[in-house]
Amino acid sequence: MLCGLTINVTCGFDYISAIIMRQWKYVAAMLAFWLCIVLYMTMSVPSGQETVSKTERSLAKAMEELEKLNLQNIELKQLMSQLRESQKVNDPASDTEVQKLKSRMEQAKNDMSQLVGLPSHFLTLEQEMARRKAETTTKELWYFLNSQMDKLIRMGVGEESHVLKLKKDLEGYRRTMMDDFDALRKVNNADQWRLAKSKELGDLVQRRFEYLQNPTDCSAAKKIVCNLHKGCGFGCQLHHIAYCLIAAYAMERTLILESKGWRYSPKGWETVFEPLSKTCTEDSSASRTHWGASSDMDKYDVIDLPIVDSLYPRPDFMPLAVPDDLYKELAVFHGDPPVWWIGQIIHYLFRMKPNVLKDVVNAGKKMGFRGTVVGVHVRRTDKINLEAAYHSLDEYMIHVKEFYDQLERRQPNITRRVYLASDDSSVLPEAKSKYPEYKFIADITISQSAGLGTRYSDGSLRGVIIDLYYLARCDYLVCTFSSQVCRVAYEVMQTLHGDASNNFRSLDDIFYYGGQDAHDVRIIEGHPSNGDGVMEIKPGDAVGIAGNHWNGYSKGVNRRTGVSGLFPTYKSKDIVKTVKMPTYPQVPWKVR
Repeated sequence: MLCGLTINVTCGFDYISAIIMRQWKYVAAMLAFWLCIVLYMTMSVPSGQETVSKTERSLAKAMEELEKLNLQNIELKQLMSQLRESQKVNDPASDTEVQKLKSRMEQAKNDMSQLVGLPSHFLTLEQEMARRKAETTTKELWYFLNSQMDKLIRMGVGEESHVLKLKKDLEGYRRTMMDDFDALRKVNNADQWRLAKSKELGDLVQRRFEYLQNPTDCSAAKKIVCNLHKGCGFGCQLHHIAYCLIAAYAMERTLILESKGWRYSPKGWETVFEPLSKTCTEDSSASRTHWGASSDMDKYDVIDLPIVDSLYPRPDFMPLAVPDDLYKELAVFHGDPPVWWIGQIIHYLFRMKPNVLKDVVNAGKKMGFRGTVVGVHVRRTDKINLEAAYHSLDEYMIHVKEFYDQLERRQPNITRRVYLASDDSSVLPEAKSKYPEYKFIADITISQSAGLGTRYSDGSLRGVIIDLYYLARCDYLVCTFSSQVCRVAYEVMQTLHGDASNNFRSLDDIFYYGGQDAHDVRIIEGHPSNGDGVMEIKPGDAVGIAGNHWNGYSKGVNRRTGVSGLFPTYKSKDIVKTVKMPTYPQVPWKVR
């Protein structure tokens, strides 16, 4: 804006002065408006030293910024006056004054752009948690009502037409409420602020990994060795390396990955992905031990890490734990901090070689991946009746339709694109036949290579990489969280958005990490046992959650009573476990 103005030395001064004054008045007025809001909050918030001190800090910050802008305005006026005087006497120094003015106007533009974003900086953890809770309760209420109305229809209670009409009317209310929540998430550009904060904190984490993995003296660095030869598919193996990197980060040891003879690519991980280190890839140190008690391991240079299933004793840093020093900031902009943290781990590991990335990008262009896209991952073959139940394509498409019906209220006539990934090659022809109103983005050769007979081929590896890359870049995911591929895509998705924690619908499990510690929720409102599988819960109870039934109820075990059963999901909130981990002071929080 200001820095883009062309300064005409002979006739442009008055125009520039007017622009500066208008910009100053605009920002000053906006700051005054926000000062009024802060003052209002001071008078209206509940009593409490912590709340008052936060308000005082916000008020002091706003006053500080207002004074800064006032001083900057005075300085700009002085520069303008000096420039006018120089021009009156044709002083050659006027060119220097012009450059000074340009420089100060550029600084003013940067400062003002930050001040214009001031409202989004007023987001607090309390505000965001209250907003998220209201949105979650609304969703759970709909799950409950929808389930009950479907039950009435199946039981033949009342006239079916009346129940269907009621359901349709309630859907209207729900859609409007979801629009309202969407607007609330974006007010004052809060969604852009979340994205900026996520990128900023994510950049810090990535730079910490770079520091950890590239010691200046490899021979002196303490190390953890991780063997890639775990007998499972790509998503499972990727999560295995992620667990190894979490351990390395928490113990401040460089991770050495042993991957020669990898079932997907015999020459090793580095043939497809960037090496985990540029400076330290060998575990040549003399003293070595296997995983064991912390006090015993500390004296060894190298620790061999087992697969997560055999990890004993279990450390406190296992997922779903989050580093303590990141949590305070992370919890403000993201609704599920553990998923964001795991996403950062995967992001570091999933850095493709340039030739591989080029192939993946070209594949997306060829398939027509663009615009708004819903990702659907249909896992069949080896999962069915072993780790997961069979789900028809129709079950997935119900939620795809729901997403687009909601979006179309704000974006009429939007193209309904679906990125369809599956290890069953019959799914794509079925989708095109049954849902012609949707544009399906897919490569059937990927599905064919994912079959049991060719799963560990080069073509299969290429296919799963492409699927993960594009599923993560979809606007919404419909899949089964029992699938590792689905969960990896969801994790990576978090690194590409400000907060994508609600951008999914799982047909079976809630999110989990294989080998994780217990996932508990805290009960915030009591509920009696009703003899129909619903257990008693009291405020303050910790409940180990086993799953959400998507009908208003979740299943879990009450840690206080030891009883397993159902409980209303909306009467609980997640317990996020934070753990003290190294803070890597050698890595600055921000790069200037």
